[in-house]
Amino acid sequence: MSLKRIYTITGFIIAIIILGIVLVSSWYTVDESEQAVILTFGKAEEAIQEPGLHFKLPWPVQSVEKLSRETFSLQFGYDQKKNKVKDYPDETKMITGDENILMADLVVQWKITNPEKYLFNSEQPNQILYNATSSSLRSIIGSSKIDDALTSGKAEIEAGVRELLTSLIEKYDIGISIMAVKLQDVELPNTDVRKAFTDVTDARETMNTKINEAKKYENKRMNEAEGEKEALISRAEGEKASRIQIARGDVAVFNKLYNEYKKNPEITKERLVIETLEQVLPGAEIYIMNDDGNTMKYLPIRPLEKETPITEKKEEGGDQNNEG
Repeated sequence: MSLKRIYTITGFIIAIIILGIVLVSSWYTVDESEQAVILTFGKAEEAIQEPGLHFKLPWPVQSVEKLSRETFSLQFGYDQKKNKVKDYPDETKMITGDENILMADLVVQWKITNPEKYLFNSEQPNQILYNATSSSLRSIIGSSKIDDALTSGKAEIEAGVRELLTSLIEKYDIGISIMAVKLQDVELPNTDVRKAFTDVTDARETMNTKINEAKKYENKRMNEAEGEKEALISRAEGEKASRIQIARGDVAVFNKLYNEYKKNPEITKERLVIETLEQVLPGAEIYIMNDDGNTMKYLPIRPLEKETPITEKKEEGGDQNNEG
């Protein structure tokens, strides 16, 4: 075989190889859970967010860096793999604002939102995120009281850590965004201290319970007293109105009697005396008497009142006999 033929075959093989490399390296796919950055001679050109098949210049002119679009979890103070948890107490031990020591760890949810900055603005963006998380947590814990950190103030601490961490990440400009911050364990460093704090917490809860019960009883008694007061006022108002009406009726009666008295003083006086006797002595017999000097005559009123119905009955019976 001649040397020329060997060169021709070799060149043909090289051309096929180059063509294969061009064809293979000119296409790439982006999955739905991925995002890509096009690099032209190592310089970032554009970020590709749309999934599917895409075209680029062949290697070594352009290359592709693919990054995940999923949400990552940064575990600060511990490491959990395959249901096994490893703690790092030296990282989680910190001092509160009232000079107490506690241990706190948390989880930070984050995503890559700018692939170009994530790749080129820092050599170790994950380490920067970890250090920023540690700084933010220590800063917020350092300005909080131990009671708040161990009991009801966890939500405020989480919000403070997220706000401070977000501002730090924006300042560092490493192409990631903080999605959520969640405290995991916040506890005291040893058993004796935890027990003492638990006893104090229980005593405080008991105190609050007693205070709430006392306030509840106070409110109950106040409501009952208010109800009794309203009832007394209502009865007094009713009694007042009743007495006013009675007084007005008595005044009207007195005015009528006074008018009659002005017309006939003696008759009115005798009538008042008789009515008063009937009220004072309801069972007494009343007689109307007329004394002309020698002989006293009287008219028994009560017997006549009792005999009147009998007389009427006799008259009715007589009428029935006559009809018969």
